[in-house]
Amino acid sequence: MRLSVDDAHEFAFRAARKAGASEQVATSLARATVSAEERGKNPVGFKHLLDYLDGLARGRIDGRAQPEVRFPTDASIQVDARGGIAQAGFDSAFEQLVSRTTLHGVCVFAQSNGYTAGELGYYTTRLAEEGLVAIAGTNSHAIMGTVESRQPVYGTNPLSFAAPMTNGASFVLDQACSATAFVNVRQAAANGEPIPEDWALDKSGEPTTNADDAVEGTLLPFGGWRGANIALMIEILAAGLTGGNWSLDAPSFAVGTESPAVGLFVVALAPVTGFAARLQSHLERLKGYGMRIPGTRSRVDEVEISDALAAKIREVTD
Repeated sequence: MRLSVDDAHEFAFRAARKAGASEQVATSLARATVSAEERGKNPVGFKHLLDYLDGLARGRIDGRAQPEVRFPTDASIQVDARGGIAQAGFDSAFEQLVSRTTLHGVCVFAQSNGYTAGELGYYTTRLAEEGLVAIAGTNSHAIMGTVESRQPVYGTNPLSFAAPMTNGASFVLDQACSATAFVNVRQAAANGEPIPEDWALDKSGEPTTNADDAVEGTLLPFGGWRGANIALMIEILAAGLTGGNWSLDAPSFAVGTESPAVGLFVVALAPVTGFAARLQSHLERLKGYGMRIPGTRSRVDEVEISDALAAKIREVTD
């Protein structure tokens, strides 16, 4: 079915409320879900909403959590998500994050004790839409390792960067440190499709093209140790500096009753006057060299949800 952005938001909001979320949590979750769909990030849109609804029903997410927001310094914000969704904590501090960045030129947002952050680009994009440059990182329970480790030690630990442009869109980079995002492996398993050999190991630590075995095994980083090193850097920021769980200590976001209690780390920067125009011009120049420029897609006006997915969402909340 095809829904307007407002109707899609209402659909996600009602589903979250039925699953036990407070109005505040449901609003934040619906906004993030629809934002992902608007920008073509379907795997972390309504498909990922199912994970949140299941988490709310089984207790991995506290649907009534009230984030605790503190300001240790003029240019830093600390949030304890208290077992709730990461988006609610970010929303609680968003206005202060923007105003403090505008005033001081930079502001750091550090959140602990949250559920999986969902689409990481959601956080940086919102800041770019306010005219700011943003960098974000997050971790999850351990699902990624290396050929040498043969077992999970890190999350996929994505990194996102966003900056404003002059045409109404934002430049957004959002990628995992794994060779592919976990949701892509899970989707391949659901479709009965094989995966490339360099994506994952099975439970025995052997390379596999079987997506079902990969879901139960270990995802691999892009670029071998180089990708693993970036994952470690992000984990030090997202878990070490925030006080969130290290990936090795985090319960799964997909099963059980405990919150992963992981971290989200965001740095916002106020650019100099004329930055957006300079960036726009430079990106156009790079395209002339044949470069693929990621993340400049504008938002769409409608959201399309398959009847099967809509039925699953209704089934979870009925």
